[in-house]
Amino acid sequence: RASTNSPAYHAQPMSHAHNPKQVAGYAAADLIQDRTTVGLGTGSTVWFTLVRLADRIAQEGLRVRGVPTSEDTHAKATELGIPLATLDEVEAIDLTIDGADEIDGEFRMIKGGGGALLREKFVASISRREAIVVGPDKVVERLGTTFKLPVEVVPFARAVVARAVKGLGAEPLLRMAPDGAVFRTDNGNEILDC
Repeated sequence: RASTNSPAYHAQPMSHAHNPKQVAGYAAADLIQDRTTVGLGTGSTVWFTLVRLADRIAQEGLRVRGVPTSEDTHAKATELGIPLATLDEVEAIDLTIDGADEIDGEFRMIKGGGGALLREKFVASISRREAIVVGPDKVVERLGTTFKLPVEVVPFARAVVARAVKGLGAEPLLRMAPDGAVFRTDNGNEILDC
């Protein structure tokens, strides 16, 4: 159960009338039904989903198990007291809640800004339903205008993938971490931002 004394629980104010990400995240958590398996995406808007889900578990006795798409989400969900499962333990997911970096009017998206794109795709692939939560700043007329397209690549094949991406007309840039090292995903892979 989520502890209301946990620093993570109090990291965001409970009043969410003026924060679109919080409104979206809370609304997504309210889609979750009792006795279901839920894919837990990664990102700033999904954080609010986790907070609201923990609140529902504590207040309503909601029985769920979450499948996190990143080590970051795993740590946050654990701290909030959300029961977790792995892909080894589930054959299907009832609902996945995730974010996006850009989304257009046709519901096409760019995802992967947080570096969890491979895990997000696997969780989504076994999900019966998926809810994408975004704030209004993520809605664009044309994809790629505010965010580069991330491509996760095994380091061994980086040059091959980079050439293929260039052949498609994009310019791949190797993502770097804030400390200047090559960014690594939770799977030990690299990301080409194109």
